[in-house]
Amino acid sequence: MAPHAPDTGPPGTLPPSRPTSDPPPGTGGVPGARPPGYPAGSPQERPEEAGRAPGAGPATAAPGPTSAGPAPRRAAEGAVGRPPLGPGGPGGPPPAAGGGRRAELPPVHGALICVSAPGLVISPEHGQLTGQGIEGIYRSGRRLLSRCVLRVAGRDPVSVQGRSLGADRAAFTATVRTGVEPGPDPDLGVERIRHADGTERITVRSFAARPLRLPVEVSLGTDLAELAAVAAGRAGPELAAGVHAAGLRWSTEEALAVTTAEPAPDDALATAGLLRWEFELGPGESRTIELRTSRDRIARAPAGQVANPLAGARAEGDDPRAEAWLRTSIDDLGALLLRDPAEPGDAFAAAGVPWRLGLAPAESLWAARMALPLGTGLAAATLWTLARSQTAGRGPGGGKIPGPLRAAGPQLPPGCTGTEATLGFPAVLAEARRWGLPEEEVARLLPAAERCLDWLRGALGEDGFLADPDPGPRRCETQAHAHRAALLGADLLDGCGRAGAAEWREWAAALRERFRDRFWIDGPDGGRPAAALHPDGRPLARLTGAAAHLLDTGLLGGGRLAPGLLDRVRTEQLARLLGAPSMDSGWGLRSMAAREPGHNPFGHRSGAVRAHESAVAVAGLAQAGHDKEAAGLLRGLLDAAEAFGYRLPEMYAAEQRTAGSAPLPHPAACRPAAVAAAAGIHALTALAGIRPDAPASTVAVTPRAGAPLGALRLAGLRVAGEPFTVRISRLGVGMVEEAADGLQLGG
Repeated sequence: MAPHAPDTGPPGTLPPSRPTSDPPPGTGGVPGARPPGYPAGSPQERPEEAGRAPGAGPATAAPGPTSAGPAPRRAAEGAVGRPPLGPGGPGGPPPAAGGGRRAELPPVHGALICVSAPGLVISPEHGQLTGQGIEGIYRSGRRLLSRCVLRVAGRDPVSVQGRSLGADRAAFTATVRTGVEPGPDPDLGVERIRHADGTERITVRSFAARPLRLPVEVSLGTDLAELAAVAAGRAGPELAAGVHAAGLRWSTEEALAVTTAEPAPDDALATAGLLRWEFELGPGESRTIELRTSRDRIARAPAGQVANPLAGARAEGDDPRAEAWLRTSIDDLGALLLRDPAEPGDAFAAAGVPWRLGLAPAESLWAARMALPLGTGLAAATLWTLARSQTAGRGPGGGKIPGPLRAAGPQLPPGCTGTEATLGFPAVLAEARRWGLPEEEVARLLPAAERCLDWLRGALGEDGFLADPDPGPRRCETQAHAHRAALLGADLLDGCGRAGAAEWREWAAALRERFRDRFWIDGPDGGRPAAALHPDGRPLARLTGAAAHLLDTGLLGGGRLAPGLLDRVRTEQLARLLGAPSMDSGWGLRSMAAREPGHNPFGHRSGAVRAHESAVAVAGLAQAGHDKEAAGLLRGLLDAAEAFGYRLPEMYAAEQRTAGSAPLPHPAACRPAAVAAAAGIHALTALAGIRPDAPASTVAVTPRAGAPLGALRLAGLRVAGEPFTVRISRLGVGMVEEAADGLQLGG
């Protein structure tokens, strides 16, 4: 990426076909090697299956030619930005120098991370940027400042607290004892407020009883390295600084960084990278220095944020934590919004920080879907972004949305996120229409949805299931996504007066029969769904969190839920399994049952809690009428959110909850992450059971029995483009307090 290219995500990112977990057992320790039973030429060895030409290196998220596209809303067409650093799981290890063993990701669970995409700041808890590890100020994946060390009166401030003030800023409080007063008490207080846009305000306050004259020094440095290189330990040495107006600058042939100060320093020493001031402070007085780090030679105010399409919803009720969780979730999701460089008016949610500050087709789409109660703007913009990348033509790959491979744990080869995004596209468009996406917008996006369905029709294997990728396993969740795409796609076609709806309903019915026959493994305990079918038809008898997607059937017209792949009896059995201690850790849903071989409480696909999968389970169980299991998972997820300051990481360890325990962070997990932030919105709004049908001017409200969080009021939601407020009583009775004119209760 050119040094001043549009802000789309980290340059120099990993090839999207790289798997992101440790090698599966039996593969000889070679990353990306085949699990036993998978033939040569399997998709993890063929990066083009992930929407990338072989050997293309770091590629755009849209490697194929663009299609004729939906009816053009705007003139701009073309690919979106670079893929995120890691294609799945907790980001993915960066490649090692020289093509050897890949370096491990540095831990970030103890860092204070500020994000306002594409700006990112990673700070240690004490606040001093020492130039070590991954800490620093980044813009579009390049580290603009790696070292920012403060000294006051010739001393290092003693850190007393570091805390997050929101998704985009953090505060660091320290003290200094100058020795002018006897005793152990500090004479000075230091507060640093650091923003994701690269600004920092340093305030020094005197507690002394006499006037003080003291030097204040800030030592600065940078390597202008890309995030991928920093993560891999290949950042390189610090660059020589030059004096620039009221600060310092650094440059290479590819990049430039400038740090300016207000007020201007009394001295600026380029060789030492040092800015120095002399302050005189009377008792109780304070002085403030503002540092601004940017890529411009002229310091300027930060660029305006992406227009936030998310409504500022509020929650209030018996459990005050609901408000904190909803507010933080909305704040985090908004901070991850990035512009589509092909059409800057469209924004999508980046996957997460620090590793994946870029478009991840499936996760960006699911985050938009979970945020539909806050309005349809994010869903529409994300759909347009993906439609512009859709593969053209009518061949085997025509209509597919490209995406990188994503690791699936030790039992299965990596899956293609493009498959998931392609199946999600028609479903999200259909549900966005029900929530109030204008019919004109739906009509313009409909051709892209139809091409996704055309791809699905041709992608089915001879056994009647969808491999992901092909050739590869028939994953349980992939069949659920395909079934939902068919039924919601049929609903969309019907609503838009297009032909083919009956055919897709028949297609879905046939898939249901095949799934119940081949995927369900009977047993004395009632049985379970297989995690996948191997290419030779053998079932993988593992109970995983991906089974929750079988309960996520989708919303149809009239407030109805689409039928699922499982019948009522098997749905009840799955609910029992998901609510049992083997799957419910007490902090959320495990990604694999605790009793399964290979279970790892920290494994992102083999045991850890994945926040968005837990939220999918909560909503799906509630919709299927299994309120006890849904309530248990919801309370655990809310307790975990509280433990993480209401900013859930994308995943965390699934150690069984005991008295006095707390959820354990995963060292490499993104936080915030788009789907984890959207999970809070999805789980809380699921309590109200809002099922809108904006085209029919109706909305159904079916709250959960028993009101697991007590009385709850959700205000400032959006249905049919207008504010929507619903109140749930302690008895689980719902009442709509505010809605669009003409919107009737129904369903």
